[in-house]
Amino acid sequence: MITETKIKRINELARKSKAEGLTPAEKEEQKKLRGEYVAAFRRSLRAELDNTYIVNPDGTKTPVKDRKKKS
Repeated sequence: MITETKIKRINELARKSKAEGLTPAEKEEQKKLRGEYVAAFRRSLRAELDNTYIVNPDGTKTPVKDRKKKS
């Protein structure tokens, strides 16, 4: 789970990277935190899409399908 503290740390590292550069340990931390953030974003988006339906003109609802999955 991505917390507000982790988001603040991601932003701190981004600002420091632009201003003065990062140490190897900070670069690794930044990579790890960004990975967690992207994973959380994808989970959130997937959950939203799993609960999204297309309403057809006849009133029926069709769930949005994952295009990568073969039916």
